[in-house]
Amino acid sequence: MSDETGLVVDGLEVRYGPSKALFGITFEVKAGSVMAVLGPNGAGKSTLGRAVSGLVPTSGGHVRFNGQDITRWAPHRIRRAGLTYIPEGRGIFPGLSVVDNLRMSTRQLGGRAERQAGIDRAIEMFPILGSRQGQRASSLSGGEQQMLAMARALVVDPQIIIADEMSLGLAPLMVDQVFESLQKARDSGITIILIEQFIHRALAFADTCIILSRGLVGWSGPAKGAGQEVLDRYLGEAATAAAEGAAAEASA
Repeated sequence: MSDETGLVVDGLEVRYGPSKALFGITFEVKAGSVMAVLGPNGAGKSTLGRAVSGLVPTSGGHVRFNGQDITRWAPHRIRRAGLTYIPEGRGIFPGLSVVDNLRMSTRQLGGRAERQAGIDRAIEMFPILGSRQGQRASSLSGGEQQMLAMARALVVDPQIIIADEMSLGLAPLMVDQVFESLQKARDSGITIILIEQFIHRALAFADTCIILSRGLVGWSGPAKGAGQEVLDRYLGEAATAAAEGAAAEASA
């Protein structure tokens, strides 16, 4: 694809002091598509998401977003350009109300009318948040907190969302809510990079997939092409457990 639309990551490297965390990561994400990023713990998945978002410095390579080289941009500039990172662990302000969480995300927008339009857009997509605008975010369920994290991202009308382990630690019903939220974002035309522990859910949702192994891309291709042999090779016990869990869920 051309790098005029979507995201192109070329030879991305990240170091933490003397240690190298990412070794020349290269991939492309077409505008409007979903790419799953899989890998065992410590493979570099979150480092990749944070590096693309400008939250950790890179030591090599380039990131191009809609044809622009954003490799050295500050995080707030990348966010304003339309690329939003939703961090692992909710990404909300638990002590603030739902509506104040949304207001905090509108600060980069223009006037009052534009900020209110952003809040209205998020609440229209997640009506349950509209009924709980005055409720403290910490009192929401885990799935609802992730809805709020997604709504905070959508307030600024992003083109790309990097969702980092949004289902981490949630009960199965709450995981369903997370994927429903992601589907709403996808339906609105947003490109999604999905860093996810629920392997088979991620593959069923995504168009393409990369599997990281020790800071390298071990495998990449269409999500439907990541068969059990590939998953076992790069994900080991996690892939086997995921396959058994998916089979149990299907027979329930």
